[in-house]
Amino acid sequence: MKFFPLLWATLWRKKARTILTLLSLVTAFLLLGLLQAANSLFSGGTQRLGANLLITQARVSFTSPLPLRLLNQVESVPGVEAVSWSQWFGGTYKDPRNLLPVFAVDPDRWINTFTECKLPTEQAAAWKTSRIGVIVGRTLAESQGWKLGERIPLISQVWPQKDGSRAWAFELAGIFDDATEGSCPRMGNMYLRYDYFDEARQFGQGAAGIFVLRIKDVSQSEQISRTIDAMFENSPDETKTQTEKEFQLNFVRQLGNLSLILNAILGAVFFTILMLTGNTMSQAVRERIPELAVLKTLGFTNRMVLTLVVAESLLLCLIGGLAGMGLATLVMQGLAHSGSQFPPITADARVWQMAFASMFGVGIAVGLPPALRAMRISIVDGLSGR
Repeated sequence: MKFFPLLWATLWRKKARTILTLLSLVTAFLLLGLLQAANSLFSGGTQRLGANLLITQARVSFTSPLPLRLLNQVESVPGVEAVSWSQWFGGTYKDPRNLLPVFAVDPDRWINTFTECKLPTEQAAAWKTSRIGVIVGRTLAESQGWKLGERIPLISQVWPQKDGSRAWAFELAGIFDDATEGSCPRMGNMYLRYDYFDEARQFGQGAAGIFVLRIKDVSQSEQISRTIDAMFENSPDETKTQTEKEFQLNFVRQLGNLSLILNAILGAVFFTILMLTGNTMSQAVRERIPELAVLKTLGFTNRMVLTLVVAESLLLCLIGGLAGMGLATLVMQGLAHSGSQFPPITADARVWQMAFASMFGVGIAVGLPPALRAMRISIVDGLSGR
């Protein structure tokens, strides 16, 4: 640590160049944090979203409805604790571009299944009493500025009413929150009563998009999934059962091999940063050749000079990398509270390990070549500026 003031002074010798290089590093590590966190999620990282929830959909496609008559058979499977059903409603609010994640559900079953979300008792009673009542997550309510009792007009692009109108009107009966901090990943959703929706819609009565199952033992999820799918095998209503996390990520995976795309982007970014930072360090060392020769004159060994140059490169990369990862963490926290229906991305231990490995890797890669040159320079040549 006694050489830190020397490193800090040499790092800021050319302030404009250092600032521009740091901005490039911050941008690179911001992208690394975001893209690797997303990559970790897509490849089945450590997140536990919906670990005890299974989704049963039609095997052909999640857009194909499942008849509600299958409910009793699904409930009878050992290990299933509660079952709800859900039908995507969608609906735009005020602006056609403001599409909200709205689902039609049975109130009692929703409350029993999604126990990680807390709905006040009096609001739950109001929801069950009002046929046009809806509940929303606190994140969605705050983003739209809604209060209890407010009328919410929605335009559905999928479900017209029996009179042909696509305009629906609902009343906000409840706002649900986390049962424990960060436990409810549905804070950006709205839920309306299925019985009212099913009676009023023009077509599709008696069917729902998916069944949502809460299971007692997470370790039995694969066995329960196979049991349910085997029950309806070779029937008109074949099913596909998977974890909630896998079900949601399938939407994203339809875009293609995202892991390959993200890694390709990161590779291009870091190749550019490697060239930029390497040029910065090489230029900085060339400018200080006489000073390095003076250090050797004062008794600094070749190894000490090499270490100082590599340490300067590492310090530059660590400052830029930590700032970029810190900024990425803030962005991810903002996205987690944005009301998105997709799983939130977070920088887990693997992401931070990769980030630190990248900081040290880039630092050594760009610092070692000029450090070797500085180590080999003779005092006479250095003092003459050669």
